[in-house]
Amino acid sequence: MTHSAAREHDHQSPNSSVPILGAVDHARVHSKVLASPVIKGPIIRRPKAVGLAEKFDADAAGVTEMQRLRSQYGSGPVQLKVFPGRKVALLLDPADVHRVLNETPDPFSPASLEKRGALNHFQPGGALVSSVNARKKRRPFNEAVLQTGRTVHSHADAMTNAIREEVDSLRGHIEFNGALDWDAFSLMWWRIVRRVVLGDSARNDQQITEDLNQLRERGNLAYLVPKNRSRRKRFTKRLRHYLELAQPGSLAAMAADVPASTGTMPEQQIPQWMFAFDAASWATFRAMSLLSADPETSQLARKELDQAPDLPTLRAVALESLRLWPTTPLILRETTKETQWRNGTLDKGTSILIFAPFFHRDDETLADAHCFAPELWLENRNDNDWPLVPFSGGLGMCPGRNVVLLTASMVLGELFRNHDFTAENTAAEPLDVEQLPGTLSPFSSRFITKFRNARGAPKSQDQS
Repeated sequence: MTHSAAREHDHQSPNSSVPILGAVDHARVHSKVLASPVIKGPIIRRPKAVGLAEKFDADAAGVTEMQRLRSQYGSGPVQLKVFPGRKVALLLDPADVHRVLNETPDPFSPASLEKRGALNHFQPGGALVSSVNARKKRRPFNEAVLQTGRTVHSHADAMTNAIREEVDSLRGHIEFNGALDWDAFSLMWWRIVRRVVLGDSARNDQQITEDLNQLRERGNLAYLVPKNRSRRKRFTKRLRHYLELAQPGSLAAMAADVPASTGTMPEQQIPQWMFAFDAASWATFRAMSLLSADPETSQLARKELDQAPDLPTLRAVALESLRLWPTTPLILRETTKETQWRNGTLDKGTSILIFAPFFHRDDETLADAHCFAPELWLENRNDNDWPLVPFSGGLGMCPGRNVVLLTASMVLGELFRNHDFTAENTAAEPLDVEQLPGTLSPFSSRFITKFRNARGAPKSQDQS
Protein backbone atom coordinates (compact mmCIF):
# COMPACT_ATOMS: atom_id res chain seq x y z
CA MET A 1 0.00 0.00 0.00
CA THR A 2 1.27 3.49 -0.85
CA HIS A 3 1.65 6.26 1.73
CA SER A 4 -1.35 8.06 0.18
CA ALA A 5 -3.42 4.91 0.60
CA ALA A 6 -2.23 4.63 4.20
CA ARG A 7 -3.43 8.18 4.80
CA GLU A 8 -6.83 7.24 3.37
CA HIS A 9 -7.10 4.59 6.07
CA ASP A 10 -6.53 7.32 8.65
CA HIS A 11 -9.51 9.29 7.35
CA GLN A 12 -12.19 6.68 6.85
CA SER A 13 -15.77 7.53 7.79
CA PRO A 14 -16.18 7.53 11.59
CA ASN A 15 -19.29 5.40 11.07
CA SER A 16 -17.24 2.56 9.59
CA SER A 17 -15.28 0.05 11.62
CA VAL A 18 -11.54 0.33 12.19
CA PRO A 19 -9.91 -1.68 9.34
CA ILE A 20 -9.51 -5.42 9.85
CA LEU A 21 -6.26 -6.94 8.63
CA GLY A 22 -6.31 -9.34 5.70
CA ALA A 23 -5.31 -12.99 5.96
CA VAL A 24 -1.64 -12.46 5.13
CA ASP A 25 -1.24 -9.58 7.59
CA HIS A 26 -3.11 -11.60 10.23
CA ALA A 27 -0.59 -14.39 9.86
CA ARG A 28 2.35 -11.99 9.99
CA VAL A 29 1.13 -10.27 13.17
CA HIS A 30 0.40 -13.57 14.91
CA SER A 31 3.80 -15.02 14.03
CA LYS A 32 6.02 -11.93 14.40
CA VAL A 33 4.30 -9.82 17.10
CA LEU A 34 2.09 -12.00 19.29
CA ALA A 35 3.85 -15.37 19.20
CA SER A 36 7.01 -14.37 21.08
CA PRO A 37 5.34 -12.89 24.22
CA VAL A 38 2.88 -15.79 24.38
CA ILE A 39 5.46 -18.53 23.91
CA LYS A 40 7.90 -16.91 26.36
CA GLY A 41 5.09 -16.90 28.94
CA PRO A 42 2.90 -13.86 29.60
CA ILE A 43 2.48 -14.50 33.34
CA ILE A 44 5.63 -16.41 34.26
CA ARG A 45 8.56 -16.75 31.88
CA ARG A 46 9.67 -20.03 30.34
CA PRO A 47 13.50 -19.76 30.41
CA LYS A 48 14.10 -22.02 27.40
CA ALA A 49 11.60 -20.07 25.31
CA VAL A 50 13.22 -16.78 26.33
CA GLY A 51 16.58 -18.21 25.29
CA LEU A 52 15.21 -19.11 21.85
CA ALA A 53 13.67 -15.65 21.49
CA GLU A 54 17.07 -14.17 22.31
CA LYS A 55 18.79 -16.40 19.75
CA PHE A 56 16.45 -15.29 16.96
CA ASP A 57 16.01 -11.71 18.24
CA ALA A 58 12.26 -12.28 18.12
CA ASP A 59 11.18 -9.02 19.72
CA ALA A 60 13.16 -6.99 17.21
CA ALA A 61 11.28 -8.83 14.45
CA GLY A 62 8.04 -7.77 16.14
CA VAL A 63 9.09 -4.12 16.11
CA THR A 64 9.95 -4.34 12.40
CA GLU A 65 6.55 -5.86 11.66
CA MET A 66 4.80 -3.05 13.56
CA GLN A 67 6.74 -0.50 11.53
CA ARG A 68 5.58 -2.22 8.34
CA LEU A 69 1.95 -2.10 9.51
CA ARG A 70 2.20 1.61 10.24
CA SER A 71 3.71 2.25 6.83
CA GLN A 72 0.95 0.26 5.12
CA TYR A 73 -2.11 1.25 7.14
CA GLY A 74 -1.25 4.67 8.55
CA SER A 75 -1.31 5.73 12.17
CA GLY A 76 -4.84 4.62 13.01
CA PRO A 77 -5.39 1.34 14.88
CA VAL A 78 -6.00 -1.89 12.99
CA GLN A 79 -8.05 -4.90 14.01
CA LEU A 80 -7.31 -8.61 13.93
CA LYS A 81 -9.18 -11.69 15.07
CA VAL A 82 -7.51 -13.91 17.67
CA PHE A 83 -10.33 -16.48 17.83
CA PRO A 84 -13.97 -16.58 16.62
CA GLY A 85 -15.96 -13.64 17.93
CA ARG A 86 -12.96 -11.93 19.53
CA LYS A 87 -11.40 -8.84 17.94
CA VAL A 88 -8.20 -7.14 19.02
CA ALA A 89 -7.25 -3.59 18.05
CA LEU A 90 -3.52 -3.02 17.65
CA LEU A 91 -2.36 0.55 18.34
CA LEU A 92 0.17 2.11 15.98
CA ASP A 93 0.33 5.73 17.13
CA PRO A 94 1.67 7.25 20.39
CA ALA A 95 -1.32 9.60 20.71
CA ASP A 96 -3.61 6.56 20.83
CA VAL A 97 -1.46 4.96 23.52
CA HIS A 98 -1.72 8.08 25.67
CA ARG A 99 -5.47 8.22 25.09
CA VAL A 100 -6.05 4.62 26.13
CA LEU A 101 -3.87 4.86 29.24
CA ASN A 102 -5.29 8.23 30.31
CA GLU A 103 -8.88 7.05 29.84
CA THR A 104 -8.46 3.91 31.95
CA PRO A 105 -10.59 2.35 33.44
CA ASP A 106 -13.58 3.68 31.47
CA PRO A 107 -13.93 3.29 28.51
CA PHE A 108 -10.68 1.26 28.52
CA SER A 109 -10.80 -1.32 31.30
CA PRO A 110 -7.62 -3.15 32.40
CA ALA A 111 -9.77 -6.23 33.15
CA SER A 112 -9.69 -7.61 29.63
CA LEU A 113 -11.03 -11.09 28.87
CA GLU A 114 -7.49 -12.37 28.27
CA LYS A 115 -6.16 -10.90 31.51
CA ARG A 116 -9.04 -12.29 33.57
CA GLY A 117 -8.43 -15.75 32.14
CA ALA A 118 -4.78 -15.62 33.18
CA LEU A 119 -4.90 -13.89 36.56
CA ASN A 120 -8.03 -15.59 37.89
CA HIS A 121 -5.86 -18.65 38.52
CA PHE A 122 -4.23 -16.93 41.50
CA GLN A 123 -5.90 -13.56 42.22
CA PRO A 124 -9.55 -13.60 41.11
CA GLY A 125 -10.32 -10.72 43.48
CA GLY A 126 -7.35 -8.57 42.49
CA ALA A 127 -7.88 -4.96 41.44
CA LEU A 128 -6.34 -5.61 38.03
CA VAL A 129 -9.11 -8.02 36.98
CA SER A 130 -11.97 -6.23 38.72
CA SER A 131 -15.02 -4.59 37.20
CA VAL A 132 -14.96 -0.80 37.01
CA ASN A 133 -17.05 -0.49 40.20
CA ALA A 134 -15.06 -3.08 42.18
CA ARG A 135 -11.83 -1.47 41.02
CA LYS A 136 -12.91 1.84 42.55
CA LYS A 137 -12.80 0.14 45.96
CA ARG A 138 -9.75 -2.07 45.49
CA ARG A 139 -7.34 0.25 43.68
CA PRO A 140 -7.21 2.86 46.52
CA PHE A 141 -6.29 0.11 48.99
CA ASN A 142 -3.37 -0.95 46.79
CA GLU A 143 -2.21 2.63 46.37
CA ALA A 144 -2.39 3.31 50.12
CA VAL A 145 -0.36 0.24 51.09
CA LEU A 146 2.20 0.63 48.32
CA GLN A 147 2.29 4.43 48.71
CA THR A 148 2.14 4.84 44.96
CA GLY A 149 2.97 8.54 44.92
CA ARG A 150 6.10 8.29 47.08
CA THR A 151 9.54 7.61 45.64
CA VAL A 152 10.70 6.31 49.05
CA HIS A 153 8.19 4.19 50.95
CA SER A 154 7.71 4.85 54.67
CA HIS A 155 8.93 1.27 55.31
CA ALA A 156 12.13 1.97 53.39
CA ASP A 157 14.35 1.39 56.45
CA ALA A 158 13.03 -2.15 56.89
CA MET A 159 13.25 -2.78 53.15
CA THR A 160 16.81 -1.49 53.03
CA ASN A 161 17.80 -3.65 55.98
CA ALA A 162 16.37 -6.77 54.33
CA ILE A 163 18.12 -5.99 51.03
CA ARG A 164 21.50 -5.35 52.66
CA GLU A 165 21.33 -8.53 54.74
CA GLU A 166 20.38 -10.71 51.78
CA VAL A 167 22.96 -9.20 49.43
CA ASP A 168 25.55 -9.64 52.17
CA SER A 169 24.58 -13.33 52.41
CA LEU A 170 25.01 -13.63 48.65
CA ARG A 171 28.53 -12.16 48.78
CA GLY A 172 29.95 -15.34 50.25
CA HIS A 173 28.64 -17.28 47.26
CA ILE A 174 29.98 -14.66 44.84
CA GLU A 175 33.45 -14.57 46.36
CA PHE A 176 33.71 -18.37 46.66
CA ASN A 177 32.62 -19.00 43.05
CA GLY A 178 34.02 -15.83 41.50
CA ALA A 179 30.75 -15.52 39.58
CA LEU A 180 27.05 -14.75 39.89
CA ASP A 181 24.40 -16.61 37.91
CA TRP A 182 20.62 -16.41 37.70
CA ASP A 183 19.90 -19.23 40.16
CA ALA A 184 21.87 -17.62 42.98
CA PHE A 185 20.48 -14.18 42.23
CA SER A 186 16.88 -15.44 42.07
CA LEU A 187 17.20 -17.28 45.39
CA MET A 188 18.39 -14.05 47.04
CA TRP A 189 15.73 -11.97 45.29
CA TRP A 190 12.80 -14.08 46.47
CA ARG A 191 14.08 -13.96 50.06
CA ILE A 192 14.03 -10.17 49.77
CA VAL A 193 10.55 -10.17 48.25
CA ARG A 194 9.10 -12.39 50.95
CA ARG A 195 10.63 -10.24 53.69
CA VAL A 196 9.52 -6.96 52.10
CA VAL A 197 5.99 -8.12 51.29
CA LEU A 198 5.18 -10.66 54.00
CA GLY A 199 7.69 -10.07 56.80
CA ASP A 200 10.99 -11.47 58.03
CA SER A 201 9.45 -14.77 59.15
CA ALA A 202 8.59 -15.51 55.50
CA ARG A 203 12.25 -15.43 54.44
CA ASN A 204 12.54 -19.18 53.99
CA ASP A 205 8.92 -19.88 53.07
CA GLN A 206 9.79 -21.17 49.62
CA GLN A 207 6.51 -23.09 49.51
CA ILE A 208 4.48 -19.92 49.18
CA THR A 209 6.66 -18.80 46.27
CA GLU A 210 6.40 -22.23 44.67
CA ASP A 211 2.61 -22.21 45.01
CA LEU A 212 2.40 -18.78 43.40
CA ASN A 213 4.68 -19.81 40.54
CA GLN A 214 2.73 -23.01 39.91
CA LEU A 215 -0.51 -21.03 39.76
CA ARG A 216 1.12 -18.53 37.42
CA GLU A 217 2.19 -21.35 35.12
CA ARG A 218 -1.49 -22.23 34.81
CA GLY A 219 -2.13 -18.56 34.17
CA ASN A 220 0.10 -18.81 31.10
CA LEU A 221 -2.56 -21.09 29.61
CA ALA A 222 -5.49 -18.96 30.83
CA TYR A 223 -8.79 -20.65 29.93
CA LEU A 224 -7.13 -23.73 28.44
CA VAL A 225 -6.54 -25.42 31.81
CA PRO A 226 -8.74 -25.78 34.91
CA LYS A 227 -7.98 -23.85 38.09
CA ASN A 228 -6.03 -25.67 40.81
CA ARG A 229 -8.37 -24.66 43.61
CA SER A 230 -6.64 -26.70 46.33
CA ARG A 231 -3.26 -25.07 45.66
CA ARG A 232 -4.85 -21.63 45.45
CA LYS A 233 -6.62 -22.27 48.76
CA ARG A 234 -3.32 -23.23 50.43
CA PHE A 235 -1.59 -20.19 48.92
CA THR A 236 -4.34 -17.82 50.07
CA LYS A 237 -4.33 -19.35 53.56
CA ARG A 238 -0.60 -18.62 53.90
CA LEU A 239 -1.13 -15.03 52.79
CA ARG A 240 -3.81 -14.59 55.48
CA HIS A 241 -1.34 -16.01 58.00
CA TYR A 242 1.20 -13.29 57.23
CA LEU A 243 -1.50 -10.61 57.25
CA GLU A 244 -2.44 -11.75 60.76
CA LEU A 245 1.22 -11.69 61.86
CA ALA A 246 1.57 -8.16 60.44
CA GLN A 247 5.32 -8.10 61.09
CA PRO A 248 6.65 -4.56 61.49
CA GLY A 249 8.15 -3.03 58.36
CA SER A 250 6.40 -5.38 55.94
CA LEU A 251 3.76 -4.50 53.38
CA ALA A 252 1.56 -7.10 55.08
CA ALA A 253 1.70 -5.01 58.26
CA MET A 254 0.63 -1.93 56.36
CA ALA A 255 -2.12 -3.91 54.61
CA ALA A 256 -3.38 -4.97 58.01
CA ASP A 257 -3.55 -1.34 59.14
CA VAL A 258 -5.06 0.25 56.02
CA PRO A 259 -8.87 0.16 56.05
CA ALA A 260 -10.20 -2.15 53.34
CA SER A 261 -13.68 -1.63 51.98
CA THR A 262 -16.10 -4.55 51.73
CA GLY A 263 -15.01 -6.94 49.00
CA THR A 264 -11.42 -5.69 48.78
CA MET A 265 -9.87 -8.80 50.41
CA PRO A 266 -6.22 -7.85 51.11
CA GLU A 267 -5.04 -11.43 50.50
CA GLN A 268 -6.33 -11.08 46.92
CA GLN A 269 -4.23 -7.97 46.30
CA ILE A 270 -0.89 -9.32 47.56
CA PRO A 271 -0.31 -11.86 44.73
CA GLN A 272 -0.05 -9.02 42.21
CA TRP A 273 2.64 -7.33 44.31
CA MET A 274 4.69 -10.54 44.37
CA PHE A 275 4.05 -11.01 40.65
CA ALA A 276 5.37 -7.50 39.96
CA PHE A 277 8.47 -8.13 42.07
CA ASP A 278 9.23 -11.26 40.02
CA ALA A 279 9.16 -9.27 36.79
CA ALA A 280 11.46 -6.76 38.48
CA SER A 281 14.00 -9.52 39.11
CA TRP A 282 14.36 -10.04 35.35
CA ALA A 283 14.76 -6.30 34.83
CA THR A 284 17.32 -6.02 37.64
CA PHE A 285 19.50 -8.85 36.34
CA ARG A 286 19.38 -7.33 32.86
CA ALA A 287 20.33 -3.99 34.42
CA MET A 288 23.46 -5.70 35.73
CA SER A 289 24.35 -6.52 32.11
CA LEU A 290 23.92 -2.85 31.19
CA LEU A 291 26.01 -1.62 34.11
CA SER A 292 28.76 -4.16 33.44
CA ALA A 293 28.93 -2.89 29.85
CA ASP A 294 29.06 0.78 30.88
CA PRO A 295 31.72 1.43 33.57
CA GLU A 296 31.05 5.17 33.45
CA THR A 297 27.44 4.75 34.58
CA SER A 298 28.52 2.20 37.19
CA GLN A 299 31.00 4.69 38.64
CA LEU A 300 28.39 7.46 38.70
CA ALA A 301 26.00 5.15 40.52
CA ARG A 302 28.62 4.29 43.14
CA LYS A 303 29.06 7.98 43.94
CA GLU A 304 25.37 8.18 44.87
CA LEU A 305 25.30 5.21 47.26
CA ASP A 306 25.44 7.45 50.31
CA GLN A 307 22.02 8.80 49.27
CA ALA A 308 20.38 5.38 49.74
CA PRO A 309 17.61 4.41 49.54
CA ASP A 310 16.95 7.15 46.96
CA LEU A 311 19.38 6.25 44.18
CA PRO A 312 18.41 8.23 41.04
CA THR A 313 21.02 6.82 38.67
CA LEU A 314 20.32 3.19 39.53
CA ARG A 315 16.60 3.86 39.45
CA ALA A 316 17.09 5.24 35.93
CA VAL A 317 19.14 2.16 34.96
CA ALA A 318 16.32 -0.13 36.16
CA LEU A 319 13.79 1.88 34.15
CA GLU A 320 16.04 1.77 31.11
CA SER A 321 16.28 -2.01 31.43
CA LEU A 322 12.47 -2.09 31.39
CA ARG A 323 12.35 0.18 28.36
CA LEU A 324 14.80 -1.93 26.39
CA TRP A 325 13.28 -5.26 27.38
CA PRO A 326 9.71 -4.70 28.70
CA THR A 327 8.58 -7.30 31.22
CA THR A 328 4.99 -6.56 30.14
CA PRO A 329 5.32 -6.48 26.35
CA LEU A 330 1.56 -6.72 25.77
CA ILE A 331 -0.43 -4.03 27.63
CA LEU A 332 -4.12 -4.93 27.41
CA ARG A 333 -7.32 -2.95 27.78
CA GLU A 334 -10.93 -3.72 26.86
CA THR A 335 -13.50 -1.21 25.64
CA THR A 336 -16.53 -0.78 27.91
CA LYS A 337 -18.48 1.02 25.15
CA GLU A 338 -18.19 1.80 21.47
CA THR A 339 -15.25 4.14 20.86
CA GLN A 340 -14.41 6.48 17.98
CA TRP A 341 -11.02 6.63 16.26
CA ARG A 342 -9.61 8.63 13.38
CA ASN A 343 -10.13 5.71 11.02
CA GLY A 344 -13.43 4.30 12.31
CA THR A 345 -15.13 2.78 15.34
CA LEU A 346 -14.37 -0.09 17.71
CA ASP A 347 -17.18 -2.11 19.21
CA LYS A 348 -17.79 -2.48 22.93
CA GLY A 349 -15.81 -5.45 24.22
CA THR A 350 -12.90 -5.02 21.81
CA SER A 351 -9.50 -5.85 23.28
CA ILE A 352 -6.95 -3.02 22.88
CA LEU A 353 -3.33 -4.13 22.55
CA ILE A 354 -0.27 -1.94 23.09
CA PHE A 355 2.89 -3.73 21.97
CA ALA A 356 5.36 -1.98 24.28
CA PRO A 357 8.57 -3.04 22.45
CA PHE A 358 7.37 -1.16 19.36
CA PHE A 359 6.89 2.10 21.22
CA HIS A 360 10.14 1.64 23.18
CA ARG A 361 12.38 0.52 20.30
CA ASP A 362 11.00 2.24 17.17
CA ASP A 363 14.23 3.35 15.51
CA GLU A 364 12.30 5.14 12.78
CA THR A 365 11.23 7.68 15.39
CA LEU A 366 13.50 7.36 18.43
CA ALA A 367 17.15 8.32 18.09
CA ASP A 368 18.11 6.31 21.17
CA ALA A 369 15.87 3.33 20.42
CA HIS A 370 18.61 0.70 20.73
CA CYS A 371 21.06 2.61 22.96
CA PHE A 372 21.53 2.45 26.71
CA ALA A 373 20.16 5.89 27.64
CA PRO A 374 19.40 6.09 31.39
CA GLU A 375 19.26 9.89 31.12
CA LEU A 376 15.78 9.44 29.60
CA TRP A 377 14.53 8.73 33.13
CA LEU A 378 16.27 11.47 35.11
CA GLU A 379 13.44 13.93 34.38
CA ASN A 380 9.68 13.53 34.68
CA ARG A 381 7.91 12.40 31.53
CA ASN A 382 4.50 13.49 30.22
CA ASP A 383 2.19 13.02 27.24
CA ASN A 384 4.37 15.23 25.07
CA ASP A 385 6.99 12.48 25.22
CA TRP A 386 6.96 9.32 23.17
CA PRO A 387 5.09 6.66 25.18
CA LEU A 388 7.75 4.83 27.17
CA VAL A 389 5.51 2.79 29.45
CA PRO A 390 7.45 0.17 31.44
CA PHE A 391 4.81 0.28 34.20
CA SER A 392 1.84 1.08 31.95
CA GLY A 393 0.49 4.60 32.56
CA GLY A 394 -2.41 6.81 33.58
CA LEU A 395 -4.81 5.51 36.23
CA GLY A 396 -3.80 1.96 35.29
CA MET A 397 -0.13 2.48 36.13
CA CYS A 398 1.31 -0.23 38.37
CA PRO A 399 0.66 0.99 41.95
CA GLY A 400 3.84 -0.75 43.16
CA ARG A 401 6.07 1.07 40.70
CA ASN A 402 8.08 2.99 43.31
CA VAL A 403 8.43 0.10 45.76
CA VAL A 404 9.74 -2.11 42.95
CA LEU A 405 12.18 0.55 41.71
CA LEU A 406 13.45 1.19 45.25
CA THR A 407 14.12 -2.53 45.69
CA ALA A 408 15.78 -2.92 42.29
CA SER A 409 18.02 0.13 42.70
CA MET A 410 19.05 -0.84 46.23
CA VAL A 411 19.93 -4.40 45.16
CA LEU A 412 22.03 -3.04 42.29
CA GLY A 413 23.71 -0.55 44.61
CA GLU A 414 24.66 -3.15 47.19
CA LEU A 415 25.97 -5.54 44.55
CA PHE A 416 28.08 -2.93 42.76
CA ARG A 417 29.29 -1.26 45.96
CA ASN A 418 32.19 -3.68 46.42
CA HIS A 419 32.30 -5.65 43.19
CA ASP A 420 32.86 -5.24 39.48
CA PHE A 421 30.91 -7.54 37.20
CA THR A 422 31.78 -8.74 33.72
CA ALA A 423 28.85 -10.24 31.84
CA GLU A 424 29.09 -13.59 30.10
CA ASN A 425 25.92 -13.72 28.02
CA THR A 426 24.80 -16.39 25.58
CA ALA A 427 25.40 -13.94 22.75
CA ALA A 428 28.66 -14.40 20.88
CA GLU A 429 29.68 -10.77 21.41
CA PRO A 430 29.63 -8.61 24.57
CA LEU A 431 26.75 -6.16 24.89
CA ASP A 432 27.21 -3.02 22.82
CA VAL A 433 25.44 -0.21 24.69
CA GLU A 434 25.09 1.68 21.40
CA GLN A 435 23.26 -1.18 19.65
CA LEU A 436 21.46 -3.46 22.09
CA PRO A 437 19.60 -6.62 21.06
CA GLY A 438 15.81 -6.79 20.97
CA THR A 439 15.76 -9.70 23.43
CA LEU A 440 18.07 -10.46 26.36
CA SER A 441 17.53 -13.52 28.55
CA PRO A 442 18.29 -12.95 32.24
CA PHE A 443 18.14 -16.69 32.86
CA SER A 444 21.27 -17.51 30.89
CA SER A 445 23.25 -14.43 31.98
CA ARG A 446 26.30 -14.98 34.16
CA PHE A 447 28.75 -12.48 35.64
CA ILE A 448 32.41 -12.89 36.54
CA THR A 449 33.04 -10.89 39.71
CA LYS A 450 36.02 -8.98 41.02
CA PHE A 451 36.17 -7.55 44.54
CA ARG A 452 36.93 -3.84 44.90
CA ASN A 453 39.25 -2.59 47.67
CA ALA A 454 38.32 0.03 50.24
CA ARG A 455 39.16 2.85 47.85
CA GLY A 456 36.80 1.45 45.24
CA ALA A 457 39.41 0.13 42.82
CA PRO A 458 39.46 -3.52 41.73
CA LYS A 459 41.85 -5.69 43.71
CA SER A 460 44.92 -6.82 41.87
CA GLN A 461 46.17 -10.38 42.09
CA ASP A 462 48.68 -9.61 44.86
CA GLN A 463 45.98 -7.97 47.00
CA SER A 464 43.70 -10.98 47.02
